[in-house]
Amino acid sequence: MAFKSEIAVVFLCLELLALAVSSNAGGIAIYWGQNGNEGTLVETCATRNYDYVNIAFLATFGNGQTPVINLAGHCDPSNNGCTSISSAVKSCQAKGIKVILSIGGGAGSYSLTSSDDARQVATYLWNNFLGGQSSSRPLGDAVLDGIDFDIEGGSNLYWDDLARYLSDYNNQGKKVYLAPQCPFPDAWVGDALKTGLFDYVWVQFYNNPPCQYTPGNIPATKTFLGLPAAPAAAGSGFIPTTDLTSQVLPAI
Repeated sequence: MAFKSEIAVVFLCLELLALAVSSNAGGIAIYWGQNGNEGTLVETCATRNYDYVNIAFLATFGNGQTPVINLAGHCDPSNNGCTSISSAVKSCQAKGIKVILSIGGGAGSYSLTSSDDARQVATYLWNNFLGGQSSSRPLGDAVLDGIDFDIEGGSNLYWDDLARYLSDYNNQGKKVYLAPQCPFPDAWVGDALKTGLFDYVWVQFYNNPPCQYTPGNIPATKTFLGLPAAPAAAGSGFIPTTDLTSQVLPAI
């Protein structure tokens, strides 16, 4: 996974890779949006290195708050300042790349206070980023391919309800994704994981010193191995490329 952090995401540039692990192989997912020097979305997709791009983050939502997207130095969401990204999203999708909205993050202001709050957030996400209709879509008229839950704070309540409400839109071709910590069950989204509604799960195998194999069962179509791509990209857990390719990947 890429360009995400559990602290001060506005100031720390991260580059993390998510290697897909499944019976039919997956691809690489990247988090884009939290550093103004990481290149544009068009440039990111033009590398052809990634199959999934998570736009990070919708960092404020729930609990009666007006939802706010935070894309660091890329654009100012006030006065529709991020709608220009719409063409970049479409350019990525034309290359066969899934473009997903990541909600939450390590430094956001978000929580769900009730099942009805979860329903309202789901409706907002559908109308403003997916296939619904709104006159104030933050990223313009581009229709994103799904929602990624990167919940790292606030409350651990009602995320399963949000997953259920969003899954009601699945018959319209949009997916639900999850980025939990590697200890199982995840402290924030453990109940959401149990719903079995997530199409892909990219697990954070970093910043979790006690992380290890567990027999816990995660009902998802694909599970992603999340690793930092450089020593400075996470507090711990970096694996040198030679060790990754010669020791880790052959084992999985």
